[in-house]
Amino acid sequence: MIEEAIEIRTSDGNADGILFRAEGERRPGVIHLTDIGGIRPSHREMAKRLAEKGYTVLMPNVFYRTTKPPVIDVKIGMGDPKTMQRFGELRAPLAPEAVERDATAYVNFLTAHAATSAGKIGVVGYCFTGAFAMRTAAAMPGKVAAMASFHGGGLYTDEPTSPHLVLPRIKARLYFGHATNDRSMPQEAIEKFDRALAAWGGKYESEVYEGAFHGWTTSDAPVYNQPQADRAFQKLTELFAGTLK
Repeated sequence: MIEEAIEIRTSDGNADGILFRAEGERRPGVIHLTDIGGIRPSHREMAKRLAEKGYTVLMPNVFYRTTKPPVIDVKIGMGDPKTMQRFGELRAPLAPEAVERDATAYVNFLTAHAATSAGKIGVVGYCFTGAFAMRTAAAMPGKVAAMASFHGGGLYTDEPTSPHLVLPRIKARLYFGHATNDRSMPQEAIEKFDRALAAWGGKYESEVYEGAFHGWTTSDAPVYNQPQADRAFQKLTELFAGTLK
């Protein structure tokens, strides 16, 4: 598996990132969006593992406006003042409109690449990029066939920019794996989100991973849950196997 540093021209600048591809092969494309910890060994391994299942995987640095990896130079820990300040710095430039502009650039880069086969692509987001994955599917409905989110936060809120409001623009098949007792996506929000998904009318699955807490898919997280992470990976590969050709 080739792990190649790449650069993507966006309307707001140049985004760095990594492309995982097989030499001399064209494979269906997938965009892997990291959690707020950014590109680092744990997510490199996740993206590589997915690529080894038969995909060309693009992992962009969604924080390119702010910094190159590593994006957080303090110990990740909710409540730590330095960490929370850094989270704010990373999030600040990522308004919904900026996310959709970036999404368009990422999708166009991946679909045009020589290592990507013709056809639609998939996208997966973790933590706060679960919403980014939704916005990617909404921004490029003609090119995104499948979208997944794991422990995605804030997918349903009362704000006018709530991610669930982009559902009418999405044509992809959707999968949502929610965490247990997630402050960023509590049970009430999950229930409202599920009702919004039902009203949307497309193909989707939404479930809570019992005993798996926010961040459970990532091996460097304090709450990493390997059995549930493996189950999440299986659901992800089943989604892509059934939609990407």
